[in-house]
Amino acid sequence: MNTNQKNLIKATIPFLKTNGTDLTKHFYATMLSENPELNNLFNISNQASGRQQNVLANTVLAYAENIEKPTVLINILKGIGNKHVSLNIHPEQYKIVGHYLISSIKAILGDAATAEIIEAWTEAYNELAQIMISLEDGMYQSKVRKTGGWKGWRTFIISDIVEESAEIKSFYLKPKDKGTITDYHPGQYISVKTFVPELQHEQPRQYSLSSAFNPEYYRISVKKDQNNQHLPDGIVSNILHKKNIGDEIEVSAPSGVFHLDTHSENPMVLISGGVGITPLFSMLEANKNSVKKKQLYGCIAAVMRKSMHLKTI
Repeated sequence: MNTNQKNLIKATIPFLKTNGTDLTKHFYATMLSENPELNNLFNISNQASGRQQNVLANTVLAYAENIEKPTVLINILKGIGNKHVSLNIHPEQYKIVGHYLISSIKAILGDAATAEIIEAWTEAYNELAQIMISLEDGMYQSKVRKTGGWKGWRTFIISDIVEESAEIKSFYLKPKDKGTITDYHPGQYISVKTFVPELQHEQPRQYSLSSAFNPEYYRISVKKDQNNQHLPDGIVSNILHKKNIGDEIEVSAPSGVFHLDTHSENPMVLISGGVGITPLFSMLEANKNSVKKKQLYGCIAAVMRKSMHLKTI
């Protein structure tokens, strides 16, 4: 991008602060209506609540505010990249996103959408897309190179189900192909994908791995989201709670930037609320099994007695 294009991007910052969510609402509405197959990638609950639109609006704004040096956003981009890799996002899908993002900017800016502004945003998006594609390609290659690693989706079998509380079940997952599985950093997550009959398409969700690495299985502990006065019932969590031992489920390789630094000798403090305890159990077990144990300070909370989680651990 040239200096003039960067200045044009910065000139749209006030617009993004005021109209960012209108922009992203238009973006998702048009893209998903014209490309319904992409519903298999996006969390429909986050779409309904507006969370997805708000997250994207904030990301676009942050990119505009840091257009002179987008590398300062690298930690944010790594988090996004991990999520994309867990969903098996392909480079060609960035072209689809770019098309609808630019067309949404045109639609919401209206008469203010000059050819120069649209050209500047097109160039800005293309540069960001190349950063993300390169970042994610490195992540994919890293996963494939690891022992037991894979790219995309892999079929697993539910080998055991443990009822941890009135609301939470732990699912033990083993690969259908009986091959090895890759290890992970304590605190990382996997994506699982299941078909939702009422939607007639698949829905992916991310669940933290709730135990230290075991070469025999992955464990996730899922809270059944229901009867919340502020949120709709969880689509995927309720389906998972109806699953039986022997059922199949699609799983992506472990991802995520929130994890324990096993090389650091600093003490650790683990604070959680509710089902947010799940990645902490992975960290606790990993620390317990480590030769060099960290000094631990912990504070773990649940909202109600019926929500006391993972009582068997």
